[in-house]
Amino acid sequence: MSTGEHNDWFAGMDPDILFFAGMVTGVFAVPSILSAVADGRAPRASALLVLISGSLILYAVSTNPSGYTWQDIPRVFFDVLGQFIG
Repeated sequence: MSTGEHNDWFAGMDPDILFFAGMVTGVFAVPSILSAVADGRAPRASALLVLISGSLILYAVSTNPSGYTWQDIPRVFFDVLGQFIG
């Protein structure tokens, strides 16, 4: 890599895919948090999942030129899910 290149490993990634990944990661964090609290443990892994989820969503929102509205969330979710399935 030359000194003038910018190394951004998310470069070129569709913001919708990152938003989808953030949503799925956030959903996986909920049972992890509940399990840790129920067992009396510190939810360290859950906190990491929440940080990753929030970072992915924030990056997706900041790189999407039109941004996201609440009405866009189901569309984004099912569009990306459709890309993975079919």
